[in-house]
Amino acid sequence: MTSNIPSIRHVAETGSLVIKEGLSICFYMRRPYQDVASMVEAAAAAYFRAVGPHALTSHPDDEGYWQERKSSALEYVQEQLREQRASHILLTDGAEGLGAYQFLYQGVDLDSPESRREPGLHTCAVSFWLPASQSSGSFRELALSLAELLPFNSGHAGPSFHAWLGMEDLMQHMFQLGLRYPGMDVPDEHNNAYSVGDKVQGVHWMNFLGPPVLEALGGTSALAARLQTPETSVQALGEDRAVVTLGSEPDAGDTSEGRVLPAHRELVRILEPWLATREVSRRYRDNDALRRWERRFLD
Repeated sequence: MTSNIPSIRHVAETGSLVIKEGLSICFYMRRPYQDVASMVEAAAAAYFRAVGPHALTSHPDDEGYWQERKSSALEYVQEQLREQRASHILLTDGAEGLGAYQFLYQGVDLDSPESRREPGLHTCAVSFWLPASQSSGSFRELALSLAELLPFNSGHAGPSFHAWLGMEDLMQHMFQLGLRYPGMDVPDEHNNAYSVGDKVQGVHWMNFLGPPVLEALGGTSALAARLQTPETSVQALGEDRAVVTLGSEPDAGDTSEGRVLPAHRELVRILEPWLATREVSRRYRDNDALRRWERRFLD
């Protein structure tokens, strides 16, 4: 990929690798889970074709224990989408250690009492992991091909920490690491499904914008006119969607070396009124590090 993504190795006391560097692609769709199921299935199929039939082998069962899938990855996704009202689907490339590939889908029921109590916050979320060794060209092409299949309100692609999900001490460590490497995402798609809504989850290498944010910005041409960094490109994806790419290669940045990612800082100031915060889905937790990380391009 690129030397602009650092090697990250965080090892637990047990000797297991629990955080490393990688790449991720995420999309948020504020639509009923029934409406997006077929499109999520199509996106999963495209991802599985790109990474190969043997890349995603394990999933958690109803009790949280890891199981080897008995059918193909796509058949497992189809089964989960068919059987669950608002699906949580997780597939990885290994239950014994932290893998390089992962598919995660969190569907939401917009008619549920929880969604009605918190209007505007819930959204169906889907993410795709790849190793940092993936070429930037093929990674970009995959992100664009997935965007064509999904009715996204927003999305992003770029460098990301890969970590065991749902462990708060690891989340806190990633928020701290993310201050040094501001271009790296901290993955948390389960909680993001209950906080992003139709807003934007930060600024990344590739930034997918759709309704209502792109319309509020005046459309693709108006947004492009406001971005002055030479390496930034804006590409229309149909009439009401676009992708803003910040440079020719993904860059994690490194504030210890003065690499503060000025293109990211320029875009985040334009998008600031529409930035979502994860704090609403992390009640009763210590969110000081989260707040600093979410404002890393603003302060």
